[in-house]
Amino acid sequence: MRAIQITEFGGPEVLTLTELPDPDPGPGGLLVEVDRAGVNYADTHQAENSYLAPATLPLVPGSEVAGRTADGRRIVALTAGGGYAEKAAVDPAMAYDIPDGVSDEAALALVVQGATAWVLLRKSVRLEPGESVVVHAAAGGVGTLAVQLAKLFGAGRVIAVASGTEKRDRALELGADTAVDSAAPDMAAALIEANGGRRVDVVLDMVGGRVTDGSLRALAPFGRLAFYGMASRELPSPVKPANLMRFSTTVAGMWLPHVRLLPGDVMGRAMAEMFTLVADGDLRTVTGGVLPLARAREAHEALRSRGTVGKLLLDPTA
Repeated sequence: MRAIQITEFGGPEVLTLTELPDPDPGPGGLLVEVDRAGVNYADTHQAENSYLAPATLPLVPGSEVAGRTADGRRIVALTAGGGYAEKAAVDPAMAYDIPDGVSDEAALALVVQGATAWVLLRKSVRLEPGESVVVHAAAGGVGTLAVQLAKLFGAGRVIAVASGTEKRDRALELGADTAVDSAAPDMAAALIEANGGRRVDVVLDMVGGRVTDGSLRALAPFGRLAFYGMASRELPSPVKPANLMRFSTTVAGMWLPHVRLLPGDVMGRAMAEMFTLVADGDLRTVTGGVLPLARAREAHEALRSRGTVGKLLLDPTA
């Protein structure tokens, strides 16, 4: 089969199209003919070995696929790598049947980015009705869904943060009440102004650096910031526990694989709810482009330059 393989760590240039044996799913596993593979920002960290989980070479990147099983089931699945390929081995426990009315592209937008937004809002910050929510990178894969889910879950005011007029306009189209330029020199002041002069209740942050620092300063008493990525590749300032107590602030971290450790099928609940919302037309997924498998490098370059909107996909059949 054709696959993208990494044999040395680095930037997009290390993604190489090659021929590999079909993966062995093992006893009870599923072998999936991949129709679409999802591309995540975390994949760019894995390529340079700067992700939370250390990588081992050689590797085939890609943590999500949509396709068909040998018995004809149409599924979307999380994988332990190997998604950038024509075939992928899948754990049945991490596979979800795609219902009628939901496309492969939409399912892939939900299984990582959608689930991330759902878990952030439901579990990490435990959004309450009427609260204000700041969504950084609001035109990205997680952001486009977090803006909508926050509204559907009862947020009083959703403040989208994004670079460029086009991205901010997209967030407004998806339901954000207002939008802030991510290049604002004083992020705390910009967020407070966007919230009508009031401090904000919730921040969803995957940027890091000065954006995190400013967002923390903008939180109201009992405000919560959920940190789930560091796209800027810049560490925020250290958080001092005394300051958390001083302002009754909560800072949460979230890494989606940990959801598997929670009691009950949290991931299954999230997928079922979002599948229904998409099928009913209440939740829109945004596809930022579909590239042939051989152009995986371009996908990583686009993500690293923050030049994408919505969910970016690879087509192994092209």
